[in-house]
Amino acid sequence: MSTDESVRADDRAHVFHSWSAQGLIDPLPIARAQGSYFWDYRDRRYLDFSSQLVNVNIGHQHPRMVQAIQEQAASLCTIAPSFANDKRGEAARMIAEVAPEPLNKVFFTSGGAEANENAIRMARLHTGRHKVLATYRSYHGATAAAITATGDPRRWPNEPVAIGFVHFWGPYPYRSPFHAVSPEQETERALRHLRDTILFEGPATIAAVILETVVGTNGILVPPPGYLAGVREICDEFGVVLIADEVMAGFGRCGEWFAVDHWGVVPDLITFAKGVNSGYLPLGGVIISDAIAETFRERPFPGGLTYSGHPLACASAVAGMQILKDEGVVEHARALGTDVIAPLLAALADRHPSVGEVRGLGVFWAIELIKAPDKSPLVGFNEVQPMEQVIKACKDRGLWPFTQGNRIHIVPPCTTTADQIREGLAIIDEALTVSDGFYKG
Repeated sequence: MSTDESVRADDRAHVFHSWSAQGLIDPLPIARAQGSYFWDYRDRRYLDFSSQLVNVNIGHQHPRMVQAIQEQAASLCTIAPSFANDKRGEAARMIAEVAPEPLNKVFFTSGGAEANENAIRMARLHTGRHKVLATYRSYHGATAAAITATGDPRRWPNEPVAIGFVHFWGPYPYRSPFHAVSPEQETERALRHLRDTILFEGPATIAAVILETVVGTNGILVPPPGYLAGVREICDEFGVVLIADEVMAGFGRCGEWFAVDHWGVVPDLITFAKGVNSGYLPLGGVIISDAIAETFRERPFPGGLTYSGHPLACASAVAGMQILKDEGVVEHARALGTDVIAPLLAALADRHPSVGEVRGLGVFWAIELIKAPDKSPLVGFNEVQPMEQVIKACKDRGLWPFTQGNRIHIVPPCTTTADQIREGLAIIDEALTVSDGFYKG
């Protein structure tokens, strides 16, 4: 029988953890989880305000999901991607049905990075061009092209990896790189900047623009009005493929099936993972427009994965999407955002001088922490204090937060109740007294 000590011993002796200096971490052993909570081996309960890695959209251990995986395992655990499979086809059909028209084909991967990798490959082959534009405040995954497309500092130690990537500034009204004084001006200047970048890079060399529809780990940056529509127009003008990275923002997280639905914008490719089956099994993919799919009607697509469309993973996607539909999870997430999270965060911002801004959609929000009226971030890149003190204050009170840089992200499961949201935000309210102590007003 596993104990806290035995799990720690095996982990420290043999597990090599991602994004970590191995000797400086002490991962908490987790014994069980249910709904919006998980427990350690000392039976300490934590309210999961991280959804792990913003992927457990339907909560932990949903009985219908567990049953679907068990039933599929009893009938067919695996089959090669070259065969037709009932769950693979059903999952693809269900995804296409909720995606914007005319995106009707699905290429399955094992996760979001592989999805972005293959979307970039599709765009390059479809256009015959090689350059890909991506924003600086972005994360697209840790594989070769995906990490090169990434704009944040996680790219630095991985360079050089791939070629043909150009970064530009996306909109961020709170910290406008364009010195805009309104969201409308931010949109106008950000679009002008993108168009100028394309012109100076050479439109005939650019295959794609890849964007997180709502930027995830780099700040929950909701695009200002008109921005995504403007990007779509610019891509159409120059024959550039628009890739919407919805790995984190999709499948109910933003209160819609896909975040692009908020603005009625139709990309050429949508990448997904995480919420499609709430992370119960590894799964991701690319939703492909009819025009790009046609490119590969008689021309082989030069990419593939042993576990593409894995039956167990696809069975979990079918169950996960059915749960989202039957239990009104997408609508619940939307209502949590507008009726519960938004007003509570606004009140919290009024109480704490260290809160510079709150922003988000659905169950996808950020609290941006500052240390002075000039909006100086509470911490800079690669700094840990005093954010670690804020994090500890949350965990000591039974809440597991998702933090990045100077921000606390409010990203619990989309099935979290209004009372659980209030419970979690009350804990964060108390923890923010720590950040207030570092504010120099």
